[in-house]
Amino acid sequence: MTSRLSRAWRNGIWRLALASAVALAIGWWLHAIAACLLAVAAIWLSLGAYRLRGFARWLESGRRRPDARGSGLRAELEHLISSRRRASFDEKRHLVGLLRAFRDAAAALPDAVIALDGDHRIQWFNAAARHLLGLKYPEDVGGHVTNLLRAPRIVDWLRQGGIDPLNDQPSPGDESLRLNLRLIRYAGDQCLLIARDVSQLMRLEQVRRDFVANVSHELRTPLTVVHGYLDLIEPEQMQEYEPILRELRNQSRRMTQIVEDLLTLSRLEAQHEIPAERVAMRPLLEALRREAVALSQGQHAVSIEIRSPQDLRGSPKDLHSAFSNLVSNAVRYTPQGGRITLRWETDALGGRLSVIDTGHGIPAQHLPRLTERFYRVSTSRSRETGGTGLGLSIVKHVLQLHQARLEITSELGVGSVFSCVFGPERLLEPQAVVALS
Repeated sequence: MTSRLSRAWRNGIWRLALASAVALAIGWWLHAIAACLLAVAAIWLSLGAYRLRGFARWLESGRRRPDARGSGLRAELEHLISSRRRASFDEKRHLVGLLRAFRDAAAALPDAVIALDGDHRIQWFNAAARHLLGLKYPEDVGGHVTNLLRAPRIVDWLRQGGIDPLNDQPSPGDESLRLNLRLIRYAGDQCLLIARDVSQLMRLEQVRRDFVANVSHELRTPLTVVHGYLDLIEPEQMQEYEPILRELRNQSRRMTQIVEDLLTLSRLEAQHEIPAERVAMRPLLEALRREAVALSQGQHAVSIEIRSPQDLRGSPKDLHSAFSNLVSNAVRYTPQGGRITLRWETDALGGRLSVIDTGHGIPAQHLPRLTERFYRVSTSRSRETGGTGLGLSIVKHVLQLHQARLEITSELGVGSVFSCVFGPERLLEPQAVVALS
């Protein structure tokens, strides 16, 4: 098309040159060269203006088919623009089809989908958002999402940026529904708010929790009876059964500990709020060190490092339980003669309590699954040391209640570091000591 346009341009130049030559010859014959050249120029400009007017009218009409017939610069320009218009129209039609397909697919999703702009104003939402979030079309389009979803928990979550998913949120449209909310950013500052109905999943989870709690309660009584009768039997009176009695006692204690850990997990899962009390870190670490020394029985070197005077805000009982599980694991899985360090430090990003050991280390493929219930890296070693496989699950649930996380790093043959990481909002400045006069 470009070569045709260049050829039409050259032909026009040749026509102008030919007309000028004829006018020059006639003017020389009539002794009026200037008048003839001026007449040819006027005719040529008038014809060009007429064609330009027709070209402009065709452009304004928006028609895709050219008006000019035959050849010439105008005809080639109209053909070129016409082909570009057809290509642009086909591309727009393709994009519109894709947008309609995307809209239809999003509208058919069972999850509520809301498109938000940079100011969190609603641009579009699907049919599920009307049912799950109580939105109305078209009244709520253009409204601010925090003015329409007025649940305080949702508003606070959106104002904090919605970095982590919001779990177990009652539906603003139907209180019997439980939602999982997620904020996905795209195209700069725009985002998608996705709400999923997890009511059935929550009911199944509640059935599981109730089952575990009820079974654990039912097992506690017979285990207590069995353990009590075993304590009444003196091994010295029945020396031939002494190994059997010792093993029975060990296994009954282990089963009792498993039941207690399961009950603790059930309590933590059912707990949604924690007391906001001051947790003094120095006394807590000193108590943990004493527990580690007692459990180690002199086989390990246990030390504490307090690098910050700040304390934590949370539940002293639950945090002590979580930290104690980490310390007992470090003692169990660190060989004799190893070192265990309890370190507390803070910075602008928050606080970190780390339990550092010089144990065997954990292979990298096991690290993501360590907090699963009953998951063990080495089954035989865990049973030998008396582990239940629930300690790290308890740690994870306690930290989740404190909006904290567990970080694990390990190197085979060197040791492991288990760190409880808390946000800066959980840190408290040390209390001032009042001198008594």
